[in-house]
Order: sequence, then C-alpha cells, then structure tokens
Amino acid sequence: MSVSSPTPSHQAPGSRAATVAESGSNPRVIVEQLGLADYEATWAYQEELLAATLAIKTRNRQAVDEGRTVELTPNYLLLCQHPHVYTLGKSGKPEHLLLDAEGLARHGATFHRINRGGDITYHGPGQLVGYPILDLDNFFTDIHRYLRLLEEAVIRTLADYGLAAGRIVGLTGVWLDFEAGAPNPRKICALGVKCSRWVTMHGFAFNVNSDLSYFGHIVPCGIVDKAVTSLQQELGHAVPMTEVEQRLVPHLAALFEADFIVEQS
Repeated sequence: MSVSSPTPSHQAPGSRAATVAESGSNPRVIVEQLGLADYEATWAYQEELLAATLAIKTRNRQAVDEGRTVELTPNYLLLCQHPHVYTLGKSGKPEHLLLDAEGLARHGATFHRINRGGDITYHGPGQLVGYPILDLDNFFTDIHRYLRLLEEAVIRTLADYGLAAGRIVGLTGVWLDFEAGAPNPRKICALGVKCSRWVTMHGFAFNVNSDLSYFGHIVPCGIVDKAVTSLQQELGHAVPMTEVEQRLVPHLAALFEADFIVEQS
C-alpha cells in the first residue's frame, strides 16, 4: 500500500518533533486513511509494518554495539472500516460467536482467529477502526499507559459531541453511563492490542455509524451484562466518518505529544 504526499499535520502543543535529532526518538506518526479495507489484507499490512520496524530495531542493537549511528524507527496509524467481520483474540472463547458457518454467510460476515489480546469483537462499515503501529520506545514503554491514552482520545472525541464517556474499572474500552451504579452502561469503543519489543499492532474499534444488530450474534468481548452503542445511536443521526477522524487525530497527537502527518493511501 503506497502513500501520497502529506497534507498538513496535526501537531500537539509543545510537540517533541523538534527534538528528534537530539533524543534519537521519532515522535512523528504517519496516518494512512485506508477507507473500506479487507480485514485479512489490513492485518497482513500491519504485520508487514511491524516486521519492518522490528528489523530496524535489530539493526540498531548491532549499531550500538559497533558504535554506529542508529536509525529512527517509524510510527503509523492506519484508519479504516472493514466489511462485516468477527475476530477472536488469543484469550477468547469460540462459543462467544453465536453464528455457525451458514449463519456467517447469511449475514455476509467472515470470522478470523487473530493474535491480539481480548475476546471476540465485530468490525463493519460505519465503525472507525484504528491500528497504531507505534514503536513505544519513541514515546514511553508502558503498555497500560498506552491503552489508557487510546481510550482518552476517544473519550475526548465523544466530549466534542457533547457525550460524557469514561472507563469501567476492570474493563478495557470506552463506555457511556460508566459511573458506578449507572443503570445502562454501554460500550462504544473496544480495544485489543498486541505488542512485540514495544512495537504495537491491532488497536481500537469506535462505533460511529455501526449496524449494532451484528453485535447480537456474539458475546461482545465476553461481556454478557452490558450493552453496545454507537455515536449515531446516541446522537440520533449519522455522523460523517471523516469528521470523526478529524476530531480524533488531534486528540491522539496531543496525548502522545506527537506530530501526526495525515497521508492518503
């Protein structure tokens, strides 16, 4: 997948981009907007980017041993939607998919076991999926902080639409009616990631204009007692996906103190 010339970037206040040469880290993130993309092809592309970054890190270890200059590792954020697909993480239970092969075909959906954490989830048109391929050595080496910042970017995006969202203790993702004792907690964004030598892949799935009926065919993330919602459901109207991306990316840039460079594939 190729990229075109960059458009103006989203740069955080006090961005570290100017200190790249001094610190040896790279706080620039290339944002690729892939549109409606096949799940398997996008997964393979993530693996390709991950492998290339890990190869640089291997060369850098040797360069340090030999006193040579190291290469800066790249960072990417892939933004896309997928055709209807269910994915099961390494710790997931197959019985949480409530459709057999015939049922999947009837609903025009596919199913994949994948190498992220977490249980089963759904991706489909109208859902904004983000796959950060970040070398956390460029930012901070703390996977829990990483997850919380992804959540926080979505929380701030929802606040832009007048929605109060937050976290539920012990559960990943972003929720509405998240406060203890709230009558109807609803999940609007799921997270599932993998990290190899501090390089991330997989990411978040933000229900914007999703067909929520597809969640009725799984036990989402293995959670049986809470609902799923979307931005469209909460606002009562569809929201342009490009508008949501344009709100989300600057929040990510601010939280990661990074320069997000938006490119078209």
